[in-house]
Amino acid sequence: MRIEDKLYGVFDVEPVLAQLIRSEPMQRLKRVHQGGAIFLVDAAINHTRFAHSLGVLFLVKCLGGSMEEQIAALLHDVSHTAFSHVADYVFDHVNEDYHESIFEEVINNSEIPEILNQHGFDPGILFGHDYPILEQPLPLLCADRVDYTLRDLFQADMISLKDVRRFLAELTLQHGRMVVKSEAAGQWISDQFKQLNDSYFKKPEHVYANTLMADLLKQGLKEGLLQKKDLLKDDYQVLNKLAKEKAGYQRINEIRKLTHFKQFYSKGAAERFKRRELSPAVMS
Repeated sequence: MRIEDKLYGVFDVEPVLAQLIRSEPMQRLKRVHQGGAIFLVDAAINHTRFAHSLGVLFLVKCLGGSMEEQIAALLHDVSHTAFSHVADYVFDHVNEDYHESIFEEVINNSEIPEILNQHGFDPGILFGHDYPILEQPLPLLCADRVDYTLRDLFQADMISLKDVRRFLAELTLQHGRMVVKSEAAGQWISDQFKQLNDSYFKKPEHVYANTLMADLLKQGLKEGLLQKKDLLKDDYQVLNKLAKEKAGYQRINEIRKLTHFKQFYSKGAAERFKRRELSPAVMS
């Protein structure tokens, strides 16, 4: 299968990856937005968990990750609910890890184990394994963190495709972990990560959309308009279900139109977000 990615261009993937990409759990991610409910207030920020997953796969593949790590990269976000990290606010997961807490259950209740078995891979490769290119704790670089930083900023028109390509040329592995080749590249990605946190995640309109969506989902669950399993559908299915009730329809429109934004902004909502910094290692 040939993949065409907005950031990285065209690349080919092996049959097991192609079949996983065509699977229902991966296809669902085409309708789950990376930024949660941000697309409701800014239509240009409409990139998806599907695009991010392919991007993470590309980075792991490009840096020579094993087939097992490539599979893990492709599937690492398959358990994200509708509206992505909004679920963390709904279920009070302060470490933003709700999708991780249900990952094994989502995988095991899908066609993914059968696909892996067909191609000679043990589904256990997805659980309890450390894949050093795919994931690292802050403040280190990893494929997941690099892709969402570049993709979010590019989609928000904060960096250019030329910036992305220039940075990619600086990535390499040292002792099996992602590093950059120069201090200049390390400073650039640190600055971009700061911009992502300060000007993208904490942008008041973005915080407004995700906070009000979390409140709406909580209310929907409390009133029985939604079941917990509904959140494993996609953004549009959940919106449609909420909009069947007049109150839900009105509250979705309030998000879209930023109806109560001035009052919300005055309360300093962005201060709810924890400060995160990136200090990438430079190749020695």
